[in-house]
Amino acid sequence: MRSKLTAYEEIVSKVKDGMRIMIGGFLADGSPELLIDAVIESGAKNLTIIGNDTGVPGRGISRLIETDQVDKVIASHVGLNPRTTQRSIEGSLDLELVPQGTLAEQIRCAGAGLGGALTPTGLGTEVAAGKRIIEIQGKDYLVEEALGADLALLKSSISDEFGNSFYDGTCKNFNIVMAYAADLVMVECDQLVDIGEMNPHLVETSGILVDHLIKGAKCE
Repeated sequence: MRSKLTAYEEIVSKVKDGMRIMIGGFLADGSPELLIDAVIESGAKNLTIIGNDTGVPGRGISRLIETDQVDKVIASHVGLNPRTTQRSIEGSLDLELVPQGTLAEQIRCAGAGLGGALTPTGLGTEVAAGKRIIEIQGKDYLVEEALGADLALLKSSISDEFGNSFYDGTCKNFNIVMAYAADLVMVECDQLVDIGEMNPHLVETSGILVDHLIKGAKCE
């Protein structure tokens, strides 16, 4: 198995204008900060960012909001990021808020090759605006379409050089489903081990899904 370790400069070169990018993390915990550095350095514009939230000022996805590289955000929570709400009110940022479970399921569906999911969540609210509603066994459901991306930026606790990865605690969040739902997958690891050293029972993202791997700031 070949090593997926990639030079930082090559990571930067892969980020292009107009990309739809999924980013793991939960309120900036478990955010792939070095990979976000690469997006900033690329200078790419008109990006769509998909994530649980937009982080907190100076950390995580917030850093991309602050550089005005992002035109649209699809997330579940932005309340801790004043810049996100400010840009949304000003009209310089298209903000789509999605219930957390629905967002996770949309991403999972994309990775599984499904067209979407049915959910009662959001019925009778603004979430349902413009969406198809179908009735099954006397109950109404929203049709939530699958949500994929051009690029996924993930942060692992442990990875081997092939990209097999484990996420500790909160870091699991959206990382596991995002790895299946993007055309190109990049992982930033806190700890790097040789191929064959990881307990296979710990692997939550198979290396076959990972295109590029980079050592994070904590990685020795």
